Amino acid sequence: MHQDLNKYDQAFYGHPKPLRGLFFTELWERFSFYGIRPLLVLYMAAMVSQGGLGLDLPTASAIVGLFAGSMYLMTVFGGWVADNWLGQARAVWYGSIIMALGHLSIALTAFSSNFFFYFGLVLIVLGSGLFKTCISVIVGTLYEAKDSRRDAGFSIFYMGINLGSFVAPLITGFLIKDHGWHLGFGIGGLGMLVALILFRMIAVPELTEFNQIRKIDSSWKQATNLNPHAPKIVFGFLAAFAFLIALITLGVITINPVALATYLTAIICITIVGYFAYLLIFSKTTKKEKKQLVICFILLIIAALFWSTFEQTPTSFNLFAQDFTNKYVFGYEIPAVWFQSINPLFVIIFAPIMAWLWVKLGKSNKDPSYISKFIIALVFAAIGFGLMALASYSVISSGGALVSPWWLISTFFLLTIGELCLSPVGLSTMTKLAPSIIRGQVMGLWFTASALGNLMAGLIGGHVSPDSLQDLPTLFIRCVVALMIGAIVLLILKKPILKLISDCDDKVKTTETV
Repeated sequence: MHQDLNKYDQAFYGHPKPLRGLFFTELWERFSFYGIRPLLVLYMAAMVSQGGLGLDLPTASAIVGLFAGSMYLMTVFGGWVADNWLGQARAVWYGSIIMALGHLSIALTAFSSNFFFYFGLVLIVLGSGLFKTCISVIVGTLYEAKDSRRDAGFSIFYMGINLGSFVAPLITGFLIKDHGWHLGFGIGGLGMLVALILFRMIAVPELTEFNQIRKIDSSWKQATNLNPHAPKIVFGFLAAFAFLIALITLGVITINPVALATYLTAIICITIVGYFAYLLIFSKTTKKEKKQLVICFILLIIAALFWSTFEQTPTSFNLFAQDFTNKYVFGYEIPAVWFQSINPLFVIIFAPIMAWLWVKLGKSNKDPSYISKFIIALVFAAIGFGLMALASYSVISSGGALVSPWWLISTFFLLTIGELCLSPVGLSTMTKLAPSIIRGQVMGLWFTASALGNLMAGLIGGHVSPDSLQDLPTLFIRCVVALMIGAIVLLILKKPILKLISDCDDKVKTTETV
């Protein structure tokens, strides 16, 4: 049995075999998401005569922010549902089905009213709330808390995300260029169906076998804090949500996307603080676990700052590529959405290098603490936005002439290095620090950092247009200043945070060498 465990525990590039099924499930789910996300702002802003919705840029960009922000916000509720009712595996399964229905609804827009487009976005938001949190939690259960492969495992998992997000814009960008918007949207739906099948046919059987051999953590299979009232709460929420959609559809309630995104940003900030306070006071956690929750809260705030800049890629950067960047390569004009594949391409290239680096440094006790990695992420992102400010000055000084694509490519490179220092490391850290009884909820809160980022990026993205060219350098410089302030604050808090960690149990590595 011990020999079987060792073999199974290192079957996927030195990592547990179930990582394989989870890797490919997430790959195709991200293919579906990133297949449609870069199309949204361009489709909604395109003239009706061009097959689009004819919305103004601020409104279209705000809707993209609301879509992605609400998706990450819903992970809090999805984590609660998994902890209190479904368990992680069933939450992923039902989330996959709901997302597949969402893509089908968007595809129906080609034959029916625009209602199905917006309703499809709503279904994807609801499904992602269940899927996104829980699949990351399941990856965390593959490793013991002190396993040095943990960060590397999440980096590999993160590479799967980016394989899907690299290929998707290339395919959808080509399809919309020659065949129209809806075929591009349809390919995303196909990816979601593949993800659904892979999870059921490969990931779940491998997880079951792995835990039967290991005879430990199988919390991915059932609720960790079963609540008999959870089904009533869930169906009550869905009923209220359906009633709200009906009122909007009938015109009883009118939505202003820009105002809604602004208010929702403030509401999320208040909700995060309130929910963490609730968990600290009322959850059945020990004193040590409460300290870990405090650290989770601090890291979440820093992550929100990072994502508020990084998530401008489908809005600000997408529009900058469309309006201000020379897209001709060997006489062929590439689609603007192809620039969205640059970041995942860099992740594919550098994620294995970073994973190898963390393991190598860890073996010699020279691995930077995750606090140091977060600081590095903020600094690299700040440099990237500094380049975008220079690119904007170049457009202005040349009287609106298109700039070299290398400005965007260089910025994507710097943001990617920052992303690899923060995102997979942050996922790994949250799964280590989050108390098991509320693990899904804490992971959901972690994803609200991305919700804030998408909402703020959506609000910013609407200002990137030829009509507001003079404001672009100021817009990007503000991002630089905010990121550097965040890095300085975290540097000041670094020692107190590490001391707080040292007071927690020894499952959290606290060695600081950088």
